Amino acid sequence: MALTKKEFIDAVASASKAETSKREVGDIVDSAFDVIRKTVKKGDKFAYPGFGIFSLKKRKARTGRNPQTGAEIKIKASKTVGFKPSATFKSSL
Repeated sequence: MALTKKEFIDAVASASKAETSKREVGDIVDSAFDVIRKTVKKGDKFAYPGFGIFSLKKRKARTGRNPQTGAEIKIKASKTVGFKPSATFKSSL
């Protein structure tokens, strides 16, 4: 089961020691993820101690195969996001 955005915001609002509304918490969470997105998009790493590191990964163009026909296909180069959990996070699982 996945945690929805609403459930996440509710959980953060409940765990927060500050007196903030769920709407304000939602705005803060959206802003935080926007900063992470922009940082990774620039090619920089985003590291949060005790949680992990988000980084931009580049995949080279390559040749693949269509599983139905077996024909070769060209796969374009692409970018994706990589995540490496911290040792603290991994050991807590």
